[in-house]
Amino acid sequence: MQLQDYIINDIKPLNINDSIGDLQLLFNQLTYSHIPIEKDGIYLGCIPETDAHCFEAKKLIADCSYTAEGFFVRTTTNWLDVLEAFAQNNSNIMPVLSPENKYLGYYELNDIIHLFNETPFFSEPGGILIVEKGIQDYSFSEISQIVESNNAKLLGAFISKIENDLAQITLKIGNTSLNDVTQTFRRYSYNIIAGHEDDSYLKSLKDRSKYLDRYLNM
Repeated sequence: MQLQDYIINDIKPLNINDSIGDLQLLFNQLTYSHIPIEKDGIYLGCIPETDAHCFEAKKLIADCSYTAEGFFVRTTTNWLDVLEAFAQNNSNIMPVLSPENKYLGYYELNDIIHLFNETPFFSEPGGILIVEKGIQDYSFSEISQIVESNNAKLLGAFISKIENDLAQITLKIGNTSLNDVTQTFRRYSYNIIAGHEDDSYLKSLKDRSKYLDRYLNM
């Protein structure tokens, strides 16, 4: 993916000698969470919209520049790290700097998410399976082996949750019914958090539960 093609440069950083009113006006015109600022042509960071509206419009941006958040990415930053930067900074705009620290423009969150949606994880047909195991007990090599041993293809996997020394791994699996894969994960002591609705193991448990309820109510 050539992320550089998605750099937008229609917003130039405001100078710290501009008024806060200019900053507030720009926020009112746009839907961005942050606006970049600079001093003497040097990028200083991004001021959040919530902070910008806490100051008097007639003051200078320099009076609130201490609230600027210094996040940015490089032209060489891969798309997954860019997406992580968006999440870590709770922003929908991400300044892009050259290796020489020159401001080149910014990425918009929706564009990066669109790229993510085009990956095989989302675009290829398949099923989603969420498995859980102890942090010290699971491995991605084992997970791949389990999937591929059932003649299935692993289209993607990521750790979606870590809590109480347990890790949940979300898998996108193609080319087969998830039932055989699900059963193999259980044999390897993985808990199945969510999976295909045709999971025969769960269906069997539900059927037995209904039978037991009818027996007890006789």
